[in-house]
Amino acid sequence: MLTVENANLHYGAAQALRGISIKAEMGKITCVLGRNGVGKSSLLRAVTGQHPLSAGTVTFNDTKLNGLPAFARAKQGIGYVPQGREIFPLLTVKENLETGFAPLGRRDRNIPDDIFSLFPVLKSMLSRRGGDLSGGQQQQLAIGRAMVTRPRILVLDEPTEGIQPSIIKDIGRAIRYLRDSTGMAILLVEQYLDFCRELADYVYIMDRGEIVHEGLAETLDTPEARRHLTV
Repeated sequence: MLTVENANLHYGAAQALRGISIKAEMGKITCVLGRNGVGKSSLLRAVTGQHPLSAGTVTFNDTKLNGLPAFARAKQGIGYVPQGREIFPLLTVKENLETGFAPLGRRDRNIPDDIFSLFPVLKSMLSRRGGDLSGGQQQQLAIGRAMVTRPRILVLDEPTEGIQPSIIKDIGRAIRYLRDSTGMAILLVEQYLDFCRELADYVYIMDRGEIVHEGLAETLDTPEARRHLTV
């Protein structure tokens, strides 16, 4: 289980997280929602080691992650799909997937067949450059690259952003499959309410760097939750 306790994070004098505490359980999909600029991506940067906490702790399966850089957290089993996908446009699809080998030992440096079962389009495009793919295909590639690392928790930052509806459904099916078949923990940040309502086992809502609501997915339809999500 991933546990974040009393997390504060600053960018210079600006405070992005204010005493955040969340949990992401194994075999569950945990969704963090909120308007733009409330600190959702900052929370994921703290979890994945992209930015250090000012105070508080991040723990995964009883291992304290504070102070560990991103590559060391990847070795602990944290897979990350960043906002904007961040694939390498001049590398081929195959080469992009192989960048996921970095935290693995030599014996594990292969591309799992599950990736092509979930995203068949990638297999037919292995020799194409990443920059030639559509936005939805790039998102599938980014998820596939994270899967190559054999994560025990998959962290996704707005996986539906700018994606056509048919591919959003494919991504949703893939996330459910990973939860159900591997028992991994999945932590995702989203603004697309319907996507979270359909997928999430547990939800948190953020506002101004704080958790202002938490509960089961059905609580997203309560007035308390909706007032923090409407523009």
